Amino acid sequence: MREHLNCAKGIIYKELLRFIKQKSRFFSALVRPLLWLLIFSVGFKTALGLAIIPPYETYITYETYIVPGLIGMIMLFNGMQSSLTMIFDREMGSMKILLSSSFNRSFLLFCKMFATAIVSTIQSITFLIIAYFYGVEMTPLGYILAVPAILFCSIILNAIALFISSVIKQLENFATVMNFVIFPMFFLSSALYPLWKIKDSSIFLFTVSSYNPFTFIVEFIRFTLYIKFDVQNFYLLISCFVIALLLAFIGYSSKNIFKKKSR
Repeated sequence: MREHLNCAKGIIYKELLRFIKQKSRFFSALVRPLLWLLIFSVGFKTALGLAIIPPYETYITYETYIVPGLIGMIMLFNGMQSSLTMIFDREMGSMKILLSSSFNRSFLLFCKMFATAIVSTIQSITFLIIAYFYGVEMTPLGYILAVPAILFCSIILNAIALFISSVIKQLENFATVMNFVIFPMFFLSSALYPLWKIKDSSIFLFTVSSYNPFTFIVEFIRFTLYIKFDVQNFYLLISCFVIALLLAFIGYSSKNIFKKKSR
């Protein structure tokens, strides 16, 4: 038990140390959502009228609406970037040694997901602080409840990213694959506009967006920030959590890794 605890601490410590040393990673993770919040929202808020929808009890500004989606953007991009380092680590880094050690591979992968989730949570909290000074305010309890919610949702996105990295054979192909994952997940969701807006334009896109796991994540964070709870969305998110973990564990199983190295 102590060995597993020390191993988990080591993985988390390494991820946090990499985060502290790579200051550009911290600022780049904030640039994208801040561009949407400070610049793009100025033009979009006149074009997109927002009705009163749950969890909001009154009319809101467009900046207020997109904050949960921009938190999701931070988690999504950070998870994909972390899986990029995983491709390198499993070939030449420390994870290559750990994955071939006596430790359970699923345990190691979960520790990696959790470590990345901590980094994403720190970045998301920083963004929420900036949004607060910009005028997007929530209740103090909403901020507190958002921390475990962001941590939980980040693990889901990290698991999906790890599964994708498990099927990529060459590092050069990672960026291309990510473009076909990140942007559809983000734009085909409720991150930037309500689903009823999408429904007015296209029933097909509305259906796809409704079953997008990223939509469940954004809505869960949105409801949590306003101290509301959507039972159906929570059950869907739990299902995504289990499926994402299973896919990541299967992708990095000993059998699959052996097959890739033998090719």
